[in-house]
Amino acid sequence: MIREIWDDTILAQAQSTRFVEGNHYFPPESVRLEFLTPSRLHTSCFWKGLASHYHLNLDENTYKDAAWYYPHPFIWVRWMRDYVAFAPSVRIEEDQ
Repeated sequence: MIREIWDDTILAQAQSTRFVEGNHYFPPESVRLEFLTPSRLHTSCFWKGLASHYHLNLDENTYKDAAWYYPHPFIWVRWMRDYVAFAPSVRIEEDQ
């Protein structure tokens, strides 16, 4: 099992993720959206497309733009649609 954890709160957990450019991308159904709120930030990647971002909300604290996803990725990476990645400051744990 692979988990994204912030301050002992599991934000996402899945049996497998897609690992791209040093980031685990979690399937949308494995992400706990109750901790995320949409951000206005959009960034672009020349080979993935336009990313939308989320703020992370925990314990009355907001961590701006701490996660991102591709709602409409380019066709060659269409598997990425709505998969969520988290900033490096969010801890990854993997069962051995």
